[in-house]
Amino acid sequence: MSTIIRWNPLREMAEMQNTMNRLFDDTWRTIWPAVQSGTGYGLPIDVFETDEGYTVVSDMPGVKQENIHITLNQNVLTLSVEIPQHTPQDGQRLLIGERSYGKFTRSITLPRPVTSDNVEAVYENGVLTLTLPVSPEAQPKRIEVKSNGHLLKSNN
Repeated sequence: MSTIIRWNPLREMAEMQNTMNRLFDDTWRTIWPAVQSGTGYGLPIDVFETDEGYTVVSDMPGVKQENIHITLNQNVLTLSVEIPQHTPQDGQRLLIGERSYGKFTRSITLPRPVTSDNVEAVYENGVLTLTLPVSPEAQPKRIEVKSNGHLLKSNN
């Protein structure tokens, strides 16, 4: 016995949309493996903020230190890295190629001004860590409250 199902064009369109999404996801995943990370960027970063400044951490495994370029211009931090393509040795054939290679650039705008003279970059074990102190003018300041010309005592 067969069941009669009412035709619903919206259901058909939704199914078509899902099929197309899967097609494009699978295509981009093989063309540009960095999209697999979910960030959409080939150079993933973490940015941490404190009152004193920022810390930026980026994984760059297998990258030589001389292939990392960092610039800071008007609170725009730009990381550029070049990852060379691994060439197979004689007699080797590539079976699976998922590693990213090429030139990657990532720029972010920092919300507060940074003292560029005190920026520190450390590259260890494939991880780049940048320490970016904010300028003294941009750091939070505690303001004492006066009453009739006298400082109010606080419990802090």
